[in-house]
Amino acid sequence: MHTPGASLWLAKPALSDETAAQLLDFLYELVTGFENAYFDQLHRYYASAESSADTPPSDQPQNNDNEPF
Repeated sequence: MHTPGASLWLAKPALSDETAAQLLDFLYELVTGFENAYFDQLHRYYASAESSADTPPSDQPQNNDNEPF
C-alpha cells in the first residue's frame, strides 16, 4: 500500500500547516519563473517530442490502405 510522503526522495520534515502552504506557494512561483524564463526552449522541446511521437519509425513499412481491416 502507498503511504503518503513515501514517494519523496528526501526526508519529510515536520512543517506547520502555514509553513507547508507557504512552501508550496514558493515552489509554484519558482516553477512559474522557470517556465517563463525558458518558455521558448520548453515549447520547442515539447513540440518536437510530440511530433516525433506522431511519426512512425522509418524502418517500419507504411500502410497507406484506407481499409480498416
